[in-house]
Amino acid sequence: MNVTMSAGPWVRPGPIAREPICCGFLFNHDQLHQMAHSAPIAFELMRMTPSIRVSLLATTLPQFEYLQRSLIRLGLPQDGLHLIRLPAWLSGIAGALDPLVPFSRVASLFAHRDVFRRMDVLVAPEKTSLLLRSGAGLKSLKFVHTRHGAGDREIGFDRNSGKFDLVLMSGEKIRDRLQAAGLVSAEGCAIVGYPKFDLCAAAAARPRLFANDRPTVLYNPHCSPRLSSWFEDGLKVLEAFRRSGKYNLIFAPHVMLFRKRMQISLKPFRIARTGLVPQRYLECPHILVDLGSERSTDMTYTEAADLYLGDVSSQVYEFLRRPRPCAFIDSHASDWHSDSNYRHWTCGPVLEGADNLLPAIDAAFASHAEYAAAQRSLFAYSIDIRETPSSRRGAEAILSFVRRTFPQRALAFEPVLG
Repeated sequence: MNVTMSAGPWVRPGPIAREPICCGFLFNHDQLHQMAHSAPIAFELMRMTPSIRVSLLATTLPQFEYLQRSLIRLGLPQDGLHLIRLPAWLSGIAGALDPLVPFSRVASLFAHRDVFRRMDVLVAPEKTSLLLRSGAGLKSLKFVHTRHGAGDREIGFDRNSGKFDLVLMSGEKIRDRLQAAGLVSAEGCAIVGYPKFDLCAAAAARPRLFANDRPTVLYNPHCSPRLSSWFEDGLKVLEAFRRSGKYNLIFAPHVMLFRKRMQISLKPFRIARTGLVPQRYLECPHILVDLGSERSTDMTYTEAADLYLGDVSSQVYEFLRRPRPCAFIDSHASDWHSDSNYRHWTCGPVLEGADNLLPAIDAAFASHAEYAAAQRSLFAYSIDIRETPSSRRGAEAILSFVRRTFPQRALAFEPVLG
């Protein structure tokens, strides 16, 4: 792969390292929901210094086009943008297996290990990339994890979460929990805020999605069968709102829920069929169904809604950027009160299933004042927002890490501001 980057007019002339550090930003997922947690940091790093050569590595055409549009909008060069595809003989296998398992994500790593071997640092919002170290033998490659979201699910705090050389975190909550588990050191992490807030234009103004003035509820179930409300109560939720003469409903589940015919949880093991959304809900004028478009990932719906209804998705924290009523559906009789994996359930009433849902929604609106202080406090603990944009803070953390890790090659590093 030939990766070059010419200095544009936004770069002040200055000393440049003889061997620029090669920093790849890998986007290795079949959906777009992780992009905005990592891409803004890459864009900022491209602006800051010519001494780090940034490559954007997309594994699908929608990812490539998303990045290309962003680079054009920001006036940044496109010569570091690359689409790395699976070989043709693997594509057929991927087509058969991807609806069941993440075959393409794993195969892309091994198929392009020579590309990654030429990198010094690899930045990723997910953890599959660690297979390059454990399975492909790239022991010298340094890994940076941007994470994706500020949620509470235990998978975000598992053993693999501590295997990165640097972890960029949204707030103190993430740091405290990972350090309490002995997974990261003070030198191996940095709190940078929430870069997605820097990129998503939808956060600037509330969109109007319905031709009426009804209060709008966002129903955002997760995809995990052992945690999600969809498999037990999802159709009850849709039916309750279809019959409602009072509320609009946005049904925008986790983008992976309907990506697979079957969903699997490992601990404890559970397998469940996702099913289909009946036509009567697709045709209802006060129900908007979006099973995974870009609007499901760019905060359009969290900004448009008056109340958040969900279970364990981290999108609740994006919704709480502006405190508003929340309610949560517990479809599994969870013992959640002292469980840190359900900390966000302190931000609104928790419903035991979806029976009598609409009266419970009425009550959630009426009782919001009881939860507003908890919402503000937990949001601040989860997402550290400062005057300096989060994407800039993330880029500065990577630059600092590079200076520590490659001291001889970093002698000439000088951030270029503006």
